[in-house]
Amino acid sequence: MSGFSNWKSTLRLLWGGHFLSTASLTAIAPFLPMYMEEMGEKEDVLLWSGLALAAPALSYALTAPLWGKLGDRIGRKWMVVRALVGISVVLIAMGFAQTPAQMLLLRLLQGLFGGVVDAGAAFAGGAVPDNERGKALGKLEGAVAAGSFAGPLIFGLFWGFIGFRALLLLFGVLLMAWSMIAAFGLKEIGRKRENVTKPAGIFDVLRQLLADRRCSAFMLAGICVNIGAYGLVSVFAPHVKQMVGDSGGAAMWIGILQGVTWAASWAAASWWGRRNDTVPVERNFAWAAALCCSAVMLQAAVSSPEWLVALRLLQGFGFSALLQSVFLVVCRTSSADNRGTSIGSASSVLVIGQIAGPLTGGLLAGWFSPAFVFIQFGAFFGLGALMVVAASRTALDLPVKGASR
Repeated sequence: MSGFSNWKSTLRLLWGGHFLSTASLTAIAPFLPMYMEEMGEKEDVLLWSGLALAAPALSYALTAPLWGKLGDRIGRKWMVVRALVGISVVLIAMGFAQTPAQMLLLRLLQGLFGGVVDAGAAFAGGAVPDNERGKALGKLEGAVAAGSFAGPLIFGLFWGFIGFRALLLLFGVLLMAWSMIAAFGLKEIGRKRENVTKPAGIFDVLRQLLADRRCSAFMLAGICVNIGAYGLVSVFAPHVKQMVGDSGGAAMWIGILQGVTWAASWAAASWWGRRNDTVPVERNFAWAAALCCSAVMLQAAVSSPEWLVALRLLQGFGFSALLQSVFLVVCRTSSADNRGTSIGSASSVLVIGQIAGPLTGGLLAGWFSPAFVFIQFGAFFGLGALMVVAASRTALDLPVKGASR
């Protein structure tokens, strides 16, 4: 256990990297159309913005397993540093971009560099004691929520003072500095022992994960909840505007409700992580997904944005448990030698939901009312809960035929 003596310091370094990277990247999305206009694009702003928003997920899905496998070979610490440096370089380059095409290429490059979140999860999986792993992943999920809350707020407040380009450069420099701190501060445990066995290939690892009934159920459930969460993005703003009436009031309420959601996730993520160390993960996931299902569906029924505040709080509270639970199960299913490859492969699988969600939302929104679409996406959360329950009925203390324990 002595090798884990500094795991709390390690977690603080990972937390800072998660926060800074998430804050900078989530801040780009809502302001991207305005940045495109600053570049001189007038006619196809929404088209270029949509392409640039989707680009990182596509390139990330291709490279995440490769980075994970490389981390299993040379050390997961360097994958964390690589991801931080990559995002830093891309942000600084975005600050100098002059055309929408350049921005699109840089967003693709952002995805190719891989994500800090999966690199950090793979590192934490081997750097903390087994009985604290859920707590560690919960804290890192809290960092993602905190960054998602703070990033758009910081960019929104300071856009008028120093401009979007300066903010991109500032966050790029901060991330580069943090990558240097991580390079010297992160200490990897047991690399010599792990490298005795040659890591399995990417497809072999993915087959092993999918062959495990429990793990495959969580990964499929993760796709479902990602479809629900990312699909809501396309209909949330129109739904709020329909309630409020005017664009100015709608923008204010959208900002408030987004902030409320991420604040609840930030507050709850560590609590869910601690529960995952002491309570069956299936039970936590099922209850959290069911809570999201109820909260999202009820948002279709209210007629005033004030009622949405409580429902978005519940949605954020529940959602903070979901993806961290998927990664915890992947960590527990994978061997130490292949953990990075396993996390990277699982991340690529979850990207399916990130891509399918907005596409489904756009398709449904063209045919049905926002309220009806909310109900459909709420059902995806419910489907995720059912998948996990069906794969492991004992997690919810349901009788299992022939069980002796």
